[in-house]
Amino acid sequence: MIRLLSLLVVFTGVPPVFAVGPTDEPQPVGRFGQEVRTFHTMETGLPSNDVRNVVLQGEKVFAETSAGWVVLEEGSWTEVDGLQASAFRPADSKPTGVKQEFPDGKDGLPVESVTSASSAGDIAWFGTSAGAVRFDGQSWAFRQGRRWLPHDEVRAVAATPDGGAWIGTAGGISHIHFQPMTLSEKATWYESEIDRHNRRTEFGYVIEAHAAQPGDKSTLTHHDNDNDGLWTSMYGAGECFAWAATKDPDARRRAKQAFEALRFLSIAPRGGSHPAPRGFIARTVLPMTEPDPNQRPGYTLKGQKRTRKKGDGMWRLYEPRWPVTEDGKYYWKSDTSSDELDGHYFFYALYFDLVADTAEEKNRVREIVRDNIDHMIDHDFRMHDHAGPTRWANYSPASLNHDPRWATERGLNSLSMLSYLATAAHITGDDRYLEVARELREEHGYAQNLLVPKIQAGIGTGNQSDDEMAFMCFYNLLKYEPDPKLKMIYRYSFLQYWKLESPERNPFFNFCYAAVSLGTNYRDQWGQISLDPDQGWLEDSIDTLRRFPLDRFNWAHSNSGRSDLVKLPGPSLDTSGRMMRRNGTVIPVDETHFNHWNYNPWQPNTGGDGRTLADGSVFLLPYYMGLYHRFIAD
Repeated sequence: MIRLLSLLVVFTGVPPVFAVGPTDEPQPVGRFGQEVRTFHTMETGLPSNDVRNVVLQGEKVFAETSAGWVVLEEGSWTEVDGLQASAFRPADSKPTGVKQEFPDGKDGLPVESVTSASSAGDIAWFGTSAGAVRFDGQSWAFRQGRRWLPHDEVRAVAATPDGGAWIGTAGGISHIHFQPMTLSEKATWYESEIDRHNRRTEFGYVIEAHAAQPGDKSTLTHHDNDNDGLWTSMYGAGECFAWAATKDPDARRRAKQAFEALRFLSIAPRGGSHPAPRGFIARTVLPMTEPDPNQRPGYTLKGQKRTRKKGDGMWRLYEPRWPVTEDGKYYWKSDTSSDELDGHYFFYALYFDLVADTAEEKNRVREIVRDNIDHMIDHDFRMHDHAGPTRWANYSPASLNHDPRWATERGLNSLSMLSYLATAAHITGDDRYLEVARELREEHGYAQNLLVPKIQAGIGTGNQSDDEMAFMCFYNLLKYEPDPKLKMIYRYSFLQYWKLESPERNPFFNFCYAAVSLGTNYRDQWGQISLDPDQGWLEDSIDTLRRFPLDRFNWAHSNSGRSDLVKLPGPSLDTSGRMMRRNGTVIPVDETHFNHWNYNPWQPNTGGDGRTLADGSVFLLPYYMGLYHRFIAD
């Protein structure tokens, strides 16, 4: 038997010290300027998109295009006569080739090929050949790509008193300005956008939408996703926090809708054409009115063999990948992965604790959780669909500890299973699951395994999806594990993980860690250390929440050529192509694009063609989590 003696010896003899929680008042955020942009092109009245100059006179905006000068008055562009235009001729020159007069990349300037400059108050704007740059005396902001500009070649900038600017480019004009807003109002915006654009099927799975034309919300369509359950879980978790923090009935309604959607993923595989053992959770569902997904090229037996032959040696060969539900209304997707379960358990615990307020509701949660955890215990800690054990939902001691192919998953999947068992014990009230967890710790070393939950070579390395999964599991494990000595071990492991992630300025990761560790200490016979997150974690979180763009289309961001970025240090195999700011942190959230917290924030070039509309859950979950745990206040 593998025992914890070698690990626990340093923890015995001295009782652990825990504080109740944070003692400071929540940090008020208040009203701030939400940065937005408005484009002016030929479609909105410019005589040409070839803009040469932009000049401000009071509230009037004058622009020189290849087709002549125009002025913006009362929302319309009109031609300017020759006498008026002649007054602006001196402003036509641009400071090209004068790099020495401006800061460079070492000072923080993202692009050194400056074409124009303008200032208003303490704010300076620079036009460059590859975007626009704002400097407020302390920090730089790079505005590039269709999220901010109609074209990256900037010919002129005219700064405005509110900190924004009118920016003339080779493709039109961008007016960057600031809309007064609170984080609460921002959350309302994202929630309304999700309700209008990001729901799929009658159950309302929250997922990205796809537009026929870049940035066009009028022709959005939806497709199933392998991780419909995970993303809907994280959206639903945010709504659970929202209900608990605000008592907004809409938040409760949305949380209940998420529960019903996730519950159906457990109901769908029962019965039907190819039933799975009770407790199996489907990846997603697709209405039978849609084309048969089993006929997609990758899901036919021929296509599956091709996938395995191309190098995916662990691909499972079986049909159908999408069985039909008992009522004949839906296809359900099999081969569920561990990240789906991490999301389900994270949500179910929050829904049980914060939203389900009747015995009937709580029993419905208990039933789903009990069925699933019993399913895994009965199947050697693996998920089994109608065709056998799934590929990735594997928590088996034999695999994690003795199969080299699973070595990289050992720590994370051990963490996940211990978290599931602690959560199941909390929800069901059945101590049997704590006993199973004890067996996994003492006979199979799962506590030792989770001390290294991610295989990595330093900051910015390793599988980024693992981070999102691990933080959800640590959060639940540290809430529901009853043994204080074990909690101290787990919390210390979480500290090491959080330090690896802290340069990402991720509010969800920061709040997950602070919620279960702030005000606690680690003590052994050599002394005591604080497990508080490092200074700046809250400021970083608030800054990221404030900077989240309202526009969630996947506009491309090209950052690899920036002068203010450097290559991430470390083994070239693991850090190839990854970049960071010179202060060691990631590119800010408004200078990149991502849909979920499983993305690689060290990747300089992100986004796409502007035809995918991401949802706002990535903001809502940390925002409402921060409100609930009293880290922030509006």
